[in-house]
Amino acid sequence: MLDIVARDHLVDRARVAGKRLEDGLRALQRKFDCIGDVRGRGLLLGVEIVKDRAGKEGAPELGWAISRECMKLGLSMNIVQLPAMGGVFRIAPPLTVSDGEIDLGVGLMKEAIEKVA
Repeated sequence: MLDIVARDHLVDRARVAGKRLEDGLRALQRKFDCIGDVRGRGLLLGVEIVKDRAGKEGAPELGWAISRECMKLGLSMNIVQLPAMGGVFRIAPPLTVSDGEIDLGVGLMKEAIEKVA
């Protein structure tokens, strides 16, 4: 497996694709007050859903609604709901994800948030 990671330059791909994904998610954060934080590294990112960015109080119900709407649109989103975390989407696409797939996923998430927020 390590030979394939090296041969296919998957570490570099994770860095480049992760930057594209993070940029897309940060654009959503600027547009929607319900996104309190975008954090992570490479292709493992988290998007925190809050009631409003100023208060940073978690909004688990909104997170679940966004998750359901994403699924209706064909985007499977995993939201972590721990008492101290409110609602955080855990985003971890495969290392082989294409730029088009990243853009599609961000677009579907935008559509879902617009519909329920």
